[in-house]
Amino acid sequence: MTLASVREYDPGQITRKAGDAVVVGAGMAGLLSARVLADSFEQVTLVEKDSLPDAPVTRNGIPQGNHIHNLHEAGRKTLDDLFPGFSEEVRAAGGTKIDLNSDFRVYIEDGYQTHGPSQIPMYCASRPLFELITRQRVSEIDNVTLRENCQFIEYLVGQPRPEVEGVLIRQDGHEEAVAADLVVDATGRTSRTPNSLPEHGYPTPEVDEVHVDIAYSTAIVNRPEDAKRTRLTLPNPPRKRGAGLFPVENERWLMTLFGVHGDHPPTDPGEFQQFAASLPVDDFQEVIDEHGLESDTIQHYPFPSNKRVRYEDLDRFPEGLLVIGDGIASFNPIYGQGMSVAALEAVQLHHSLAARRNDDLAQRFFQRATNVVDDAWMLAVGSDFQFEQTSGPKPTGTDIVNKYFSRLLRTAQTDGKVADAFHRVIIMEKRPTSLFRPSVLWRVLRPRI
Repeated sequence: MTLASVREYDPGQITRKAGDAVVVGAGMAGLLSARVLADSFEQVTLVEKDSLPDAPVTRNGIPQGNHIHNLHEAGRKTLDDLFPGFSEEVRAAGGTKIDLNSDFRVYIEDGYQTHGPSQIPMYCASRPLFELITRQRVSEIDNVTLRENCQFIEYLVGQPRPEVEGVLIRQDGHEEAVAADLVVDATGRTSRTPNSLPEHGYPTPEVDEVHVDIAYSTAIVNRPEDAKRTRLTLPNPPRKRGAGLFPVENERWLMTLFGVHGDHPPTDPGEFQQFAASLPVDDFQEVIDEHGLESDTIQHYPFPSNKRVRYEDLDRFPEGLLVIGDGIASFNPIYGQGMSVAALEAVQLHHSLAARRNDDLAQRFFQRATNVVDDAWMLAVGSDFQFEQTSGPKPTGTDIVNKYFSRLLRTAQTDGKVADAFHRVIIMEKRPTSLFRPSVLWRVLRPRI
């Protein structure tokens, strides 16, 4: 599901608060979970192992935070619903508002996408700034407590019925049992929940893993104050290299170079520039030549595989526990879906809680989350299977869909309406099925003169 198919957050759906909740992990998924849980629970405790800085700096638990991040329209609109004024707060903190159809250019299928006929706003900032503003807004909620430098040890599981009744944590060298009516695991790809389930008599979920072996290298580039140039060059077989350039706060660009299936970008500044010069477009090398790298430090981040944990297929799952965010599914970062998927999942958690049913909350939520994940998974994994080296479970129909998308993307190089339709899918405003509507299908498949 996308913005068009997920019902909006509606605080009026929940009229009473009862019980306590704990969220483990204060990344975007955890923060957004705490926000919606605050409507339903008397007290929400957010547990985070890292220190939580008062500035937009990357912390140890978010190593990917140094690299470019997209906040797609689905995520931005949802964040504005949960935190009124969020988008303008990003701008006030130095973030940049661009127009997707004039400032942003995407190179794929050996050509640039043309500009569509309508304006599509997009807010650009660093991941640490998006997270800082979200964390500040969450910390302002009276019934939410943030506990930093606080290590999650294990779930508290009742007997004889193995329901989760809270968490055991360690802070300042002391262990503490924190009781809760609901625990939300927002610890991401490293979640321990799958391995802990069989210890308490629950089945282990199946895991889909699609290996793409991508790595990122990111540099900070000096940016003139009013410059909004935004670029994305995607790998396209046989070319395995790509790059992104996004304007962020403090008059900087983040330039991220990436390569799949072992063709990884370097961390040496000179070799970084050579990699940029090897791309099929001149934009990245030109920006470096004109404005220069801000420092010699190049940040690097490897990402081996898309990963999806199939909680929705389990016939039994502990009461009092659910998993959200990257712990359910994490995608090839090229496509920038993570924050927006987390936002839509938080809204689905809100709707699950609003149903006023205490039984099977996790399983009902997992079914709702699946509707969000399916579309993002299809786009990311489908694109990764353009490369014959990609391995893992291939969704049915991927090869046929990829052939159609290849033709659609070539059409979008000259047809603004097709480009606009594609962009609205990429920003998760519309579902991928919208690209098969007759009005788009005809433009893509009609004979070319």
